[in-house]
Amino acid sequence: MPKHIEKTKSVKNKMGLLTQVISVLLLIVIIGMAIMIVLNRIVVNQGSQRIITEAEASSLKDIDCILILGAGVYANKYPSSMLEDRLLEGINLYKLGVSDRILMSGDNSKINYNEVKVMKDFAIKNGIPSENVFQDHAGFSTYESMYRARDVFAAKKIVIVTQNYHMYRALYIAQALGLDAYGVVSDPRPYAGQTIRDVREIIARAKDVFYCIFKPSPTFLGDVIPVNGNGDVTD
Repeated sequence: MPKHIEKTKSVKNKMGLLTQVISVLLLIVIIGMAIMIVLNRIVVNQGSQRIITEAEASSLKDIDCILILGAGVYANKYPSSMLEDRLLEGINLYKLGVSDRILMSGDNSKINYNEVKVMKDFAIKNGIPSENVFQDHAGFSTYESMYRARDVFAAKKIVIVTQNYHMYRALYIAQALGLDAYGVVSDPRPYAGQTIRDVREIIARAKDVFYCIFKPSPTFLGDVIPVNGNGDVTD
């Protein structure tokens, strides 16, 4: 067989193999996207059933605590705008009598970064007694915050405060872990960078569905600190 014909066949074979590989990769991407869309829909549908208004929250009975989920802080002193809105909503729910305990859950993985201390200081400045505010220093993720609320702080029935885009996942996880959870959203203003957060949230929802299936332990557990006790022990 002439060399030019052999070379042509070799090129065609390589092109055919490359086409097959690309087709398989595209199929994997399409299937992955379809799974992600389905999982997102499950999380949003289930979570939305437990989002309530302030008035509805006020009518609930036997709420163990108001759980405020952490977000960014500046200079270890000031809450970001997103976190400030969560805190203001949680404080308002406290003053409405939803619960006499607030659980601040956030990231204190580094000495020079402490979300929960900033959160508690903010609550105290706004009239909440120190002993009624608990700090979860190891709420490194939404999943870990819910797990620790249940196993470390012995909460069973809670009202969660966060922004709407995040609330669906928080409620989905809480219910999957056996918490009787409701959510009041805090979205009084737009936030810079929200498009990026929305994209990340799609991925996070899919990831946490699997976390809720396999239920891995959080990074830290520790001794039980009932949320109906004195919050100053968590300082």
